[in-house]
Amino acid sequence: MRGQIISSEFNKMVWVKDEKGAQYACYAENHEDVSRKEDLSDEEQNKCMNLNAVIGDSW
Repeated sequence: MRGQIISSEFNKMVWVKDEKGAQYACYAENHEDVSRKEDLSDEEQNKCMNLNAVIGDSW
């Protein structure tokens, strides 16, 4: 059961970059073709996590 919940949440996420090249994980369903953070709505952008802050710039 827990694996199914994690899988369904993971499928709601997209990985994008901003204009400076920082990488983000965002909750944005039905946006598999989006690669730029700026292409997401303001609401979706508010649900993004800056991965460079989590794992560092040298990853």
